[in-house]
Amino acid sequence: MNYPAHAYSAGPLAEAQQLVTSAARELGGDPGARALLDECDARLRQPLRVALAGSIKAGKSTLLNALVGQSIAPTDATECTRVVTWYRTGATPTVTAFAADGAAANVTLRRGAGAHGLTFALDDLRWTPTGPHAVDHLEVRWPTPALARTTIIDTPGTSSLSREVSERTLRLLTPADLDADAVSVPGADAVVYLLRRLDAADLHFLEQVGSGGPTGPLGVVGVVSRADEISAGRIDALHSARQVAARFATELERTGLCQAVIPVAGLLAFAAATLTQPEYLAFAALAALPADTIELALLSADRFARPDLDLPVPAPMRAQLLDRFGMFGVRMATELVRTGIRDAATLAAELAARSGIDELRTVLDVQFGQRAEQLKAHSALTTLDRVLTAHPGTRADQLLPRVRTLLADVHGFAELRLLGRLRTDELPLPAADLAELFRLIGGAGVAVHVRLGLPADTDPATLRAHATDAARRWRTRSRHPLIDQVTAAACLTAVRSAEGALSQLSPSP
Repeated sequence: MNYPAHAYSAGPLAEAQQLVTSAARELGGDPGARALLDECDARLRQPLRVALAGSIKAGKSTLLNALVGQSIAPTDATECTRVVTWYRTGATPTVTAFAADGAAANVTLRRGAGAHGLTFALDDLRWTPTGPHAVDHLEVRWPTPALARTTIIDTPGTSSLSREVSERTLRLLTPADLDADAVSVPGADAVVYLLRRLDAADLHFLEQVGSGGPTGPLGVVGVVSRADEISAGRIDALHSARQVAARFATELERTGLCQAVIPVAGLLAFAAATLTQPEYLAFAALAALPADTIELALLSADRFARPDLDLPVPAPMRAQLLDRFGMFGVRMATELVRTGIRDAATLAAELAARSGIDELRTVLDVQFGQRAEQLKAHSALTTLDRVLTAHPGTRADQLLPRVRTLLADVHGFAELRLLGRLRTDELPLPAADLAELFRLIGGAGVAVHVRLGLPADTDPATLRAHATDAARRWRTRSRHPLIDQVTAAACLTAVRSAEGALSQLSPSP
């Protein structure tokens, strides 16, 4: 994902930095407050933080590997899945365990074969499972471009049998209530929430996180994970998964808890990113078989892996294909090669497209990447609000009205909230107007030409004319005598977005 700087987001970030600096100066005599504000200031200069959350075995680690394009997160059920793990950029691959008392120790990385080949050897630490030397969290440093732009946080399952394990995720995403001794900086700026099914536990967790709420992250995107397992891994599994995602989205529309719901086959996405030439040749050999032969072989995973099955691909390689691609991926890859794909690179690209990972990356770029500055500013301002409220009676109190004004009025925040509500509220507008509203407030991207629905090479004069016309039309809509208050507010948000585009297009004096 590419995170360009945009005028829409530079303002709140710069002002948030100034307010944090001023508050630190006024509260410098309070070590606790100063430490929080110093952390807040540092956060504004770091990459965006995106947390992966969801129930146990939702596929968080697999999706992380797919997004990064490398195997950097263990996907088997080990102790590391019970603690929060931070994935940051680094010069060399390293894993560090941190204890509750601040102690740190290096963790050995072990690699094996197959999809579950990476292991963090926490058993070598010889730390007690409870007490001050229990593992509090892990930090993974890895040299990959994806982590240079975004810090990814892999969280424990929200439905763990251990209440303490589940609460680690909630504490990361929703800091404690206003209390001078409990205020903390939110762990993440945005959340990707993985859903295998939409049940009461998922809804309860999303409500606690509260997209755009007073302390939670401003952006939440839902993912129907392990989509390839829907319909028992048949070739139409992703089509079925899209129907499931649409149903989940409809349910979530009533609450506005997610800004989008995307189906993704994480295992296939990761396998596509790391497809090898021997694997491609194996698929080519399978694709050359008569259709009835390969269909019979793929009746079940157990049958496909049988050593006595007479196929041109050895049993160990078949087992590897199942482990890495799953039944859906094996069927999909074989069919793609049968229909004309002739090299590994093309097959990898086609599998990635069908896995849903490309669509997810696009959504994450639009919702999070292009608004990274806004999301970081929101995290900083919510923390500053809580710090100032928890430490009353100082000169820093004069900063509080401005902090709350920014949280309430910054237009970028208003756009994000409206994007999250567009599916929730049935606005009485024609479909074409709703599509324009979505685009104008940055639903497809925040670049001016994208907001206005024009080509990238459109000349500035034409862009200004379209922005002026958009502002005029949406202001007229907002003043219609029969319009309801919610729709009028949405129209005014569109007006401000169009005016923001004009301000970016204003010719230099």
